Amino acid sequence: MSAIRQQLLRLSHHLGAESRSLAILGEGNTSARLAGDRFLVKASGTCLRTLEEADLVECDSALLGRLFEKATCPDHEIAECLLASRIDPAQKKPSVEALFHAYLLSLPGIGFVGHTHPIAVNAFLCSPAGRDLATTRIFPDEIVCCGDRSLWVPYTDPGLPLAAAIKREMEAFRGTFREIPRVILLENHGVITLGPSPEAVEAAMFMCEKAARIRLGAASLGGINSLSASHVSRIATRPDEHERRRSLGI
Repeated sequence: MSAIRQQLLRLSHHLGAESRSLAILGEGNTSARLAGDRFLVKASGTCLRTLEEADLVECDSALLGRLFEKATCPDHEIAECLLASRIDPAQKKPSVEALFHAYLLSLPGIGFVGHTHPIAVNAFLCSPAGRDLATTRIFPDEIVCCGDRSLWVPYTDPGLPLAAAIKREMEAFRGTFREIPRVILLENHGVITLGPSPEAVEAAMFMCEKAARIRLGAASLGGINSLSASHVSRIATRPDEHERRRSLGI
C-alpha cells in the first residue's frame, strides 16, 4: 500500500472515531491528491471509521472538472460522470462529494481534504449564529489551527450544486483575502477542512469542533467573548505561532 493511501486511511479512521462524534454511519468523506490529475476519495456508502483500502477510489479530477462548465446537469449524467471518472472501472462508485474534493485538491498547497458533520459545529450551522463561527475567533489555538477566518457557504444541495457553490465562494474568498481558508463551513450541513497534510486537516477539524463546544458553554454562562480583530491579526502573524504550526506539521 502506498504512503498516501496509508495516510488517507489513518485520517479517515481518526475523523470517523466514535469518541469524536464527527461522523456516524456513512457520513463524511476524505480525499488525497495523487500525481497529475488523479486523486483518491472515499467510496459512496462506506464508513470513515472502518474504511479499508478497497473503499478508496482513484479518480480523474480533470474529467469531473468538466461538470463545472455546465449551468445545469441532470442527476443521471452526474452519476455517469462519477463512474466514468474511476481509473479502474472495477472499483466502487466514488462519493457524490468527489466533485468538491476534485476542486479543492486542485488548489495550490492542498494535499488532503476531510468532510464531517460534527455535533457541536452543526448546532451552530443549523442556527442563526452559524456565520459567527466563520467570522470570529475566541482563543489563540483556534487561530493557529483554523486560521483567522473560515469560508462560509450558504445551504446548497449536495452534489454538483454544492461543489459549484464551494468553488464560487472560494474564488471570492481568495480574491478578498489572498489566501486559502483552512476551514469551510457549510450551512445546515457540516465542515470541510483542508491542508497540505493529514495532520493539518485533523488539527483544523478537531479545533473547529472544540471551539464550537466552548462557544456553547460560554453562551450558557452569559455570552461569548470573541477576540478583537487586532488580537486575531496579531496572533495570526506572530512568528512563534508560525513556528508552532511547522512543528505540528500543520
